[in-house]
Amino acid sequence: MPAVVTPFDSEGKIQLNDYSKLVKWLVSIGADGICVAGDNGESWALTPDERQKLLEAAIEAADGKVPVILGASAPTAAQSIKYAKIAEGCGAAAILLMPQTYVLKATRAELLGHFKRIADATDIPIVAYNSPRRAGISLSVDDVEAICEVAPVIAIKESTRDIHHLTHLIRRLGERISVMTGPSPFLLVAAALGAKGFIATGPELLGPVAARIMDIGRAAPDEEYRRVHNALTILYEVLMGVGTWPASFKAALNLIGQPAGVPREPVAPLTGADLDKLKAALTDLSVL
Repeated sequence: MPAVVTPFDSEGKIQLNDYSKLVKWLVSIGADGICVAGDNGESWALTPDERQKLLEAAIEAADGKVPVILGASAPTAAQSIKYAKIAEGCGAAAILLMPQTYVLKATRAELLGHFKRIADATDIPIVAYNSPRRAGISLSVDDVEAICEVAPVIAIKESTRDIHHLTHLIRRLGERISVMTGPSPFLLVAAALGAKGFIATGPELLGPVAARIMDIGRAAPDEEYRRVHNALTILYEVLMGVGTWPASFKAALNLIGQPAGVPREPVAPLTGADLDKLKAALTDLSVL
């Protein structure tokens, strides 16, 4: 389930036609769902009205072929409820929801209160999102299990880089919710351990191979397994290692001919040595 970027022009205006093209392209190469206004979508730079327009455009472009979910993370439950109601009204399949962002620390009671307030105010399913680097809060397996008791959590995007944590999460909750992996270097390992899928950055640059990643991961390791794992690892490292997110990802999409536009300020487009480094990595991987 790729998190689609939001194409902006140089003045910061959303290019909805290009956005629809991106969604249709992702579906055409095998995406099983689309995530709107996630990290890749520069959700922090979107107004509620823009978020709604993007969701409507994505649902129309997906044309019933795959479900569409909406990022609803925010510092307060009131803000997340506003986004969740947009998702409900537009017919999204679920919302993607972090703990209270930018709060940096929360007690168990505060975590549960945040998710419960949103669950009580809406009827939409929740894909929980554990990303300590983004939210500043790291959900333990116990936290996730407790959240499942107070909110209609159907899945989790797990973006820690801790294989021990991922192992225990899948072992304890993998039959109850769909564990979805975040960081690309962990995708094949997570598939072998029982993860149901991924909401990640970079696999789409491999084209139709992205649709086979879970099957490759569940099979016995072979040369294709090693080749795809290495490609995912290198892609992730270069995308996360140059520029300010998501400038590198947008540049990569533009380089392969997809209309990703430029980031919205204060993020600057990738240029100079950083762009050259990205081009070299994509060329080495035969993406270009």
